[in-house]
Amino acid sequence: MGYMNLTHIKSLAFAAGLLASVAVVQPAMAQSKHYSFGYDQPHTTGYGVVGDVFNAKLMELSKGTMQIDQFPGAQLGQEPQMLQKIQTGDIDFIISSTANAATVAPESGMLSVHYIFKSEAHLIKALGNPELTKAVRAMFAEKVQGAHVLTMSTLGLRDMYAKKPIRTLADIKNLKVRVQATATEDAIFPAYGAQTVHMPFGSVYTSLQTGVVDVAENGVNVYAANKHYEVAPVLNMTEHEANCSVVWVSDKVWNSLTPEQQGWVQAAADEVSKVEPAKAIELEHESSAKLKKLGVQVVEDVKKAEFIAIAKPMQDEIAKGLGPNAVKILAVVRASE
Repeated sequence: MGYMNLTHIKSLAFAAGLLASVAVVQPAMAQSKHYSFGYDQPHTTGYGVVGDVFNAKLMELSKGTMQIDQFPGAQLGQEPQMLQKIQTGDIDFIISSTANAATVAPESGMLSVHYIFKSEAHLIKALGNPELTKAVRAMFAEKVQGAHVLTMSTLGLRDMYAKKPIRTLADIKNLKVRVQATATEDAIFPAYGAQTVHMPFGSVYTSLQTGVVDVAENGVNVYAANKHYEVAPVLNMTEHEANCSVVWVSDKVWNSLTPEQQGWVQAAADEVSKVEPAKAIELEHESSAKLKKLGVQVVEDVKKAEFIAIAKPMQDEIAKGLGPNAVKILAVVRASE
């Protein structure tokens, strides 16, 4: 009986010690706040780079008290849905393309106008120009309530892919092209002689497969990561448009933060704009090399001058039609070359 009592006492002592250690650990764990961070591309794309860079810097500055939980691959919805959820505070942070953001601020479509970015180097320089970020943030601040933009990023330049080569303007005539829902896309592609079709990104693979659309367009890494080459095995390097995107924070989260915490969040976003564009371009080149090994036909001799001859005269006209913020953005992009 004495032996049992001693064992029982030891068990109680062990349990008390365990509870004490848990009590010590729990307050420390409770200090770490997690925030949702949604985007519609796989983590293996430049969007994953954005999430990783942002989180690493935020954890460093906050000493681990603030961190994000990434939800890639449209787990929290396609971009138009997430743009609504960020405004209502149902998601904390998101990445959206500036093209899809035109649904809440039409002037954002300016960044989808063809050939305003003349090369990958020009794109990197423009996104590194604080004046462009300032102009874009001011534009969204005027039009959007419930959320605001922290910084810009990119997935590189966009190219057209299909079941056949598109080397010349004549090759795209009468073809159905899936585009993002912006007035700029709807103006320029028909000027090339093509027809535009709007649909969520998640429907593109099946639509190419079934012939609902003949052509889609996106960055090389996005094309590769989503295996669109399986249904559209010809990648035409038109480099017609930039894949610009922005990082949003909900006002619900922002207003809950102390000034010091807001500083950490903005600094983490600033780190994204410094680091991500060059990394995104690296991913583009790596993806191109992998696609060639897989047997994808990469058409590099596209006669871009034919497309530019139509698009360039439309740039100023579209900017003026969209509004003063669009005119400012175009001027900053051009000055960044």
